[in-house]
Amino acid sequence: MTMRMAILALAMLTGCAGIPARDPALPDPALTPGAVDPHVTSSNIDTTVCVPGYTKHVRPPARFTSALKRAQMSAWHLSGAARDYEEDHLIPLELGAAPADARNLWPEPRHGAWNAAVKDRLENRLHALVCRRALDLTTAQGAIASDWTSAYVTYYGADAAVGGQPPFTAMR
Repeated sequence: MTMRMAILALAMLTGCAGIPARDPALPDPALTPGAVDPHVTSSNIDTTVCVPGYTKHVRPPARFTSALKRAQMSAWHLSGAARDYEEDHLIPLELGAAPADARNLWPEPRHGAWNAAVKDRLENRLHALVCRRALDLTTAQGAIASDWTSAYVTYYGADAAVGGQPPFTAMR
């Protein structure tokens, strides 16, 4: 089976033929519920997610995520070019995501108030809290998977999103 056929089959099996979420900043939980790596636990974060460079070793190849993004964009009828989206892990790799599980990947907008760069900022905050043991790994995973925009307000404060707009919207 070719890589393309495998990705299309995976997309179909995980419900990529569904309708996108109303707010593209949040994935449809029926299509992207999140998935964690069972080998990453709160008891082994010092040898997994808290090791500098960990994500480089577990990140799936770009050819996989790019093909999945194109398949999802087509199936979910997302407008714009592929470059307008980042194929993002709902639960980030630095919080123990299942690296190549399509249930944890979705085309996240690069533009708008709640964009990929804003979520990246939250991911970094949660990762730092987990590695300092100020926040449990499963709590961080659940917070970002259930509604990352609400988690942003929780971990940056209510004033961080006045009028529903985060203070940081520039791309890196």
